[in-house]
Amino acid sequence: MIMMIFSCEEVKDPAGLRGEAVIPVISDINPGIFDSKDLENSYVQFIINVPAGTHMDKVTIIGSYKDNFERIKMAEATSFPATVRISSAEVAQKLGIALTDIRNGEVFTFELLSDANGLTTRSNSVLSVPVACAYNVALAVGSYHSVSADWNSEGNITITVDPVDPYKIYVAGLEEIDGLVEDQGPLVMHINPATYEVTADETVLASDAWGYGSISYSGSGVYSSCDGLYTMYFNITLSALGSQGTYKFDFTRNP
Repeated sequence: MIMMIFSCEEVKDPAGLRGEAVIPVISDINPGIFDSKDLENSYVQFIINVPAGTHMDKVTIIGSYKDNFERIKMAEATSFPATVRISSAEVAQKLGIALTDIRNGEVFTFELLSDANGLTTRSNSVLSVPVACAYNVALAVGSYHSVSADWNSEGNITITVDPVDPYKIYVAGLEEIDGLVEDQGPLVMHINPATYEVTADETVLASDAWGYGSISYSGSGVYSSCDGLYTMYFNITLSALGSQGTYKFDFTRNP
């Protein structure tokens, strides 16, 4: 949901040159979405830093809506590391957009203009901020329906949350769908609080899978914070045969 690319490219004025000045770095993005259910108060926050031993006079954050490339000034930093907070209401006002016209799935793009050593450069360090729903753990857990056309698997599973970490979840029932005894597991998955990307730890789910030893899952995917949908890509491994490939799974909340 968030894309960052680090490089430089030459451009004409007024943006200036790329590739001949210090390249700033964006990190520690949290949160990394604009909450579609509270656009009046939502914001994104991140840190801008420069490489050790280099000097930067100023970094200007410019913003655009969807693929319009308006590149309007949003904020400015003159000392580093700099913590930058940009509200969705501020962005909409500067870009001339009504909050009521902003929809889920639309993306705001933020770029960096840097002034150093008498040069103005525009870095290809791009931060794409989607409009999405804020994380609600109650929506992320419960009874789910799992479908994988690739793995020829379909049935109900249960997703629960870690009692300490609301972004750590457990998936049970995937091997029962396949007719196996799920005596291991559950599958451990982690939701990135800034991006809603999901990573699944390599986890043995059943000790025996059709006589080919244990079966384990690992992989990655994305969580949809508005409807609770998980779109996952699992690498499935049988201990006697090795990896069986990567398969797409959709986890949809049961009514």
